[in-house]
Amino acid sequence: MATPIQTKFFPNLLFFLSVALLLTSAVSAYEFRVGGPRGWTKPTGDELENYNHWATKNRFHVGDSLYFKYENDSVLVVDKNAYKECNTTDPQLKFVDGNTTFRFDRHGYFYFISGKPGHCEAGERLIIRVMVHSEVMPGAAPSSQPGGGSANTESGAALKTTTAASVLMAALGSLFAISLFS
Repeated sequence: MATPIQTKFFPNLLFFLSVALLLTSAVSAYEFRVGGPRGWTKPTGDELENYNHWATKNRFHVGDSLYFKYENDSVLVVDKNAYKECNTTDPQLKFVDGNTTFRFDRHGYFYFISGKPGHCEAGERLIIRVMVHSEVMPGAAPSSQPGGGSANTESGAALKTTTAASVLMAALGSLFAISLFS
């Protein structure tokens, strides 16, 4: 026969674990929109920042993704040397569909260039450093520079909500503990 504590404990534990699992999966990955509302385009010179400047103001983690929106262009994933030389001849990956989502599956550096002649040389290229750890440290949340540059975090660059999820998890844990003893 189950004791009153066991009867109360196990349903609450299952509920708590289900909520924790849902929250963990909901806050573990983010999509950053490259180029903001303008998308992945050849810089015209009137941008407030370039793609790499934007990238340094964000924190990328394994599981996050970049969304590239473009027309009459392409996104090439290349190595460091091809990036430096704007060499489009032998990319690791090539995307031409106009709506590309690239998911980070490892930490380290990723190099992206435009496949359209002259665009990479004009600044349509991007280096992303994916962090080793997936948790955001206090004060390291991505920043947003709305209303400007060729590569701002506007319209879906998804600010990290790990801190909010941690607070919610702590609150749920407190409720769980209280329910055990009430």
